[in-house]
Amino acid sequence: MDYRWILFDADDTLFHFDAYQGLRRMFAVHAVNFGADDYARYQEINKPLWVAYQEGRIGATELQTTRFDHWSRRLGVPAAALNEGFLHAMADICTLLPDARALLDALAGRARLGLVTNGFTALQTARLERTGLLGRFDPVVISEQVGVAKPDPRIFDHALERMGHPPRGRVLMVGDNPHSDILGGLRAGLDTCWLNIHGHPAPDGIEPHHEVPSLASLHQLLLG
Repeated sequence: MDYRWILFDADDTLFHFDAYQGLRRMFAVHAVNFGADDYARYQEINKPLWVAYQEGRIGATELQTTRFDHWSRRLGVPAAALNEGFLHAMADICTLLPDARALLDALAGRARLGLVTNGFTALQTARLERTGLLGRFDPVVISEQVGVAKPDPRIFDHALERMGHPPRGRVLMVGDNPHSDILGGLRAGLDTCWLNIHGHPAPDGIEPHHEVPSLASLHQLLLG
């Protein structure tokens, strides 16, 4: 393994991210049987907001509240309160992806580990604490705190500054999202590894240095 540092994405790279079940859990508190059609309508609003957030056109607070505006009016509950309940629900159902802990255990002492995520501070901190992983990563870089999101290379510049400016060729960025994790890593001059669990074709113009179908395969790639 030639990498001094491994930077990981969080959602769907280390942690399961089952937004549907999180929303069902949150809305049940408000006596709403949140179903598949509701989720589809939610995603029609949520996905474009995430694109706007990653492109720097809106901030984290606007994303988190706007996606619940419809339900806020329907239930008479502030959108910010619905968002907070959703984040709590997502923390409650948090689980690690298969082989995540074994990989991190194997890397301990062999590479420095960091986390670079477009997620939100409250949720990511709660997940790291509940899974006992909070002390595994330094730095933990969260877009909500930095003010820019992947694929903007400035979030990686911030991470590298906190890492003491290691050679960029000795840093590997691992993530499941080619449009944020891989493109962002490439723009920052880092080596990249796409965790492509579902076997999707690479988007045009995005060429990761490595591609693996599982964290077990990443383990093999890095450590043999």
